[in-house]
Amino acid sequence: MQHEQSREHAIGSWRGGAYLMGHGVTGRRARYIGFMTRHITILYFAWLRERTGTGEEAFALPESVGTVGALVDLLRSRGPGYEQAFAIPRLVRAAVNQEFASPETLIAPGDEVAFFPPVTGG
Repeated sequence: MQHEQSREHAIGSWRGGAYLMGHGVTGRRARYIGFMTRHITILYFAWLRERTGTGEEAFALPESVGTVGALVDLLRSRGPGYEQAFAIPRLVRAAVNQEFASPETLIAPGDEVAFFPPVTGG
């Protein structure tokens, strides 16, 4: 019963345009709901997580955002932490569905988009 209430609360929140995270909806289930509702899952790693204040969020994907670059532009406008995280684009790498991505890479509902700093090997 509690599981169903949690699910209803999450779906009700989606209808209001709120995030699914924080409503008991995470991981594969969030991506499934995201596919049905124009949501994507965004992951932030290392200092991007620190600056944005979150490691993972379900995000309502506007119709006007169809590429990683457009998503970065939108995220940058969300506040000082996001602006700081994405201030120098060459210091941020992206992956879509666990595949390296460029700013021109297309994104769609249900996708998982990860942002992380460049990694060097030794």
